[in-house]
Order: sequence, then structure tokens, then C-alpha cells
Amino acid sequence: MTRKLSRRHFLGTMLVAGGSALLAACRRGEATPTPAPSAGTPAAGMQFEGVEVNVITFTGPQIAEPLQRRAPEFQKLTGAKINVITVPFADLYQKILTDFTTGTNSYHVVVFAPQWMADYVEPGYLEDLTPRIEADPALQWNDIGPFFRNFSATYGGRIYTIPLDGDFQMVYYRTDLLEAEGLKPPETWEDYLAIAQKFHGKDLNGDGVPDFGSGIAKRRGAQSYWMFWSIAASFLQSQGTQQGAFFDVDTMEPLTMNEAFERALEIYKETGKYGPPDELNWDVGDSRAAFVTGRCALTLDWGDIGTLAIDPEQSKVKDKVGAVILPGTKEVLDRKAGKLVACDQNTCPHAINGVNHAPYAAFGGWSGAINKNAPAKVKDAGYAFLSYMSQPAQANVDVTIGKTGFNPYRISQFENIDLWVKAGMSEAAAKNYLGAIEASLNSPNMVLDLRIPGAQRYQGVVLDTVLSRYLAGELTTKQAMEELTKGWNEITDELGREKQKQAYRASLSIR
Repeated sequence: MTRKLSRRHFLGTMLVAGGSALLAACRRGEATPTPAPSAGTPAAGMQFEGVEVNVITFTGPQIAEPLQRRAPEFQKLTGAKINVITVPFADLYQKILTDFTTGTNSYHVVVFAPQWMADYVEPGYLEDLTPRIEADPALQWNDIGPFFRNFSATYGGRIYTIPLDGDFQMVYYRTDLLEAEGLKPPETWEDYLAIAQKFHGKDLNGDGVPDFGSGIAKRRGAQSYWMFWSIAASFLQSQGTQQGAFFDVDTMEPLTMNEAFERALEIYKETGKYGPPDELNWDVGDSRAAFVTGRCALTLDWGDIGTLAIDPEQSKVKDKVGAVILPGTKEVLDRKAGKLVACDQNTCPHAINGVNHAPYAAFGGWSGAINKNAPAKVKDAGYAFLSYMSQPAQANVDVTIGKTGFNPYRISQFENIDLWVKAGMSEAAAKNYLGAIEASLNSPNMVLDLRIPGAQRYQGVVLDTVLSRYLAGELTTKQAMEELTKGWNEITDELGREKQKQAYRASLSIR
């Protein structure tokens, strides 16, 4: 029987992340916006003829590629010209914020990380999309998974973004290599290290050159800090999603000065022993290319590997790739003592086979929003374009193409195995890939990404800098913990500890 992500499970997943105020909270009496054109149906009278929309996102090809590819077809349907502007990921947050704060408003649509939403919504820079979505049956909003609707798209009970992508980090492994050695996929991070050590230095793709046991993106300014937190998460959170993995929910003290965080740092650094010598310069493009060309036995990434592995232009590992929920740990943090303690039914109530897993919803999935200060007709066209990109006719194709960087986020994308088989996956590979995401989505111990004011500073600046210096040998483990804790506390105190605590608790739906 085909394994499906049941609608009951998927619709029940992560109610904690979104609270109760969704479309029921829509304002009444507002002007009804122009609906987005249905996929494949020309808009009546080319309603956006002569309208230009500037869309900003990060330099791809991931994420930018489908926007650029579909822009001309959208123009044929509606008349709107879509200009896709790309900047390096390290610059994207600030580019958008500066454009908003200076009143330049040169970007009409922003495709960005939902964790930055607080910094864009609270000052009033983003359009409330709730009434538009309510009036847009072509979007099939209820087909979008509840986690992505309720958490990635929603802030304060209002909808500000349209999801284009679904993001969970997983571990990928070479099924042929593990099967040949009689090994199981890694359940713990210690398993990950042991498997990486086993295959490191061996020729894994038959080209006569020694390859690597592990390959993880670790470059500063290139999304790498999310990989580290995928390791740390299972050590820090064990009591369920509302426990949180970044701060103590009562004091806003960072969970970064304890034995659990120390162990996570050590594991993160140890993976480098079994990686390429230039791993500190690798971004996700490098790690993905290395894995799908057969140069790594293991990697840590979002859902992109699953579809890149079937790309006939670059993959050498088709039908040789497995995906698994993030490995966990048999020891977790005792927050009062700051010590690691063994997993039991009290310390790890959600453990599987004695292992605490904490799948990390890193990033939250690329999403599109509208600049509130854009001209009205431009906003209409910009919304129509985002809706078009997310509608099933387009999205259900784009999530199966590796180069897009779009990963599944609609319920139909999980339920219809045929989409993936048609794209080139074997049925077994599709079930494995979607099953690993399913296990993450359905975990009661899912870790939500940080989404509070200043999130980019906490992670994209302070954490990213500390990790870079730590991996380069400039900081000891203790110094890295101290510097990170100090930096995070400074941000919290600057922005207001009580305000930040309330924002953090609200992000976890703690009342």
C-alpha cells in the first residue's frame, strides 16, 4: 500500500504553531481584491498589461529559478512583467529591510525566510494577505499543509505570505553503501559519526579518487547555522514543541551554556574530520553537488537532495539515496542542572527506541509577501504572481524538480506518489523521501525555527559568526559557548527582555 501522509495527521500537525486565529479572523467589509488568474487560463483582457513587478530573492539557482522560468508564462497570461532581482543570501535580509525603512520601495514582492517576518510585519511593511487569500479559490489554501499555513505564512493571526516551499532538514545516506556493509541508517549523531568514519577516504563513486564520509555546508553567510541547530536540537528539546530549543521560556536565557550545547558543538566539529578539506567554504550548492555525484556517504540538508538525486544531468546516485528523520540522542539537557541526563520516559517522553528525535523546521520554507507601500495595481499583479506560483498546477511540478529548491508543502504533494514517480523517482524512493518528511511533520517534538524580532541578528549574525570562528579554531568550545551566550543576551536586553520573552512564547503558542 502506498504510504501517504494522512489528511488527519497532516491537518492535526502543528496546531501549536499557528494558534487558533486563521481565516476565521479575516476582517470583513474590506474591498475584495482582484483574484489571481487560474493556472493556464488567460486573465480576461490581460488585466495587468503594462504593469511591472519587481521581485527580490536570493541568488540561486534555487528559489530564483522557478520564479524566473515562470515569469514569462505569467506575462503571457496576464500582461504583467515580472522582474526577478537576486542578491546573495547573506545580503537578502538587510537589502529588503533597507528598502522598506528608507521608503525606497523598489521591491514590490519579497521572497524570503519566514523567520524574518517579525522584523517586517511589526513596522507595517508587509501587506495583510488574509482577504486576498479568502477571495482566491484557485490558490487552494486548505491544500497547503497546516504547519506552513499556520506558522510560515501567519503572524499574529493574520496571513502575510504565500508558501512556495516546505523546509525540514533531514539526513541523507547512500543506501547501496550501507546495505553492502550491513549498516542501518543513523538513529543517533554518534551513529552518523561512525558511518562517516567508516566510509571516509574510500572511493564511493568509482572514479578512482578517495571520497568523504560526510559533506555538510559550513560556509559563513550561507545558511550553514541551520545545519548546526539540526544537531543541537535533539540535545536541547525533549518535552515537545512548546518547550522550545533556543531560550528558556520563562527567563529568555539562551540554552547555550550547558553540557548539551557543548556536546552538539563537538559533534558538529567532528563531522569535519570526515568531510572535504575545504568544507568550511562549502555552501549548500557544494554539499548537494558532492552528494549527488557520489562523493559523500552522508549529508545533512533540506528536501532538495531527494529531487536532485533523480536529475539525469548530474546525479550518479539515482535509486541509491535514502532519507531519514534527523538523528537524535540518548542523552538530553536537564535545564535546571545544565547537565546531560539519560533518556527515560520522563526525560524523553517522545523517544523512539530510546532515542530523542527533534526534527527541525529550519527556515520554514521560502515564502512570498507583498510590499504594503507598492502601488495598488502592482500589488494586485504581485499577489496574482505569487498565487500562480503556489497553485497546484505549477507547484506540484516545481517541487519535483531538484534545481528549483522548492520542497513539498501541499497535502496533495504528499498524498500523490504518482507526481514523484512521473518525475523519475522509483516508488520505493518516493515513499522513503516523503516518509522522512512525514515523520518530521508528525513529530510531537518538532523544533520550530526562531521567529521573534531580531531573529536574523541572533542566528544570521551572532550564531553564524561564532560557529565560523569555532570551526576555524579561533575559539575553544567553552569560548564559543560564552561568546554566543553573551551576544544573544545583549540582543535580548537591547530589544527588551520581557518583550522578547513574550514574542518567543507567542511563537510557541504559550499563553
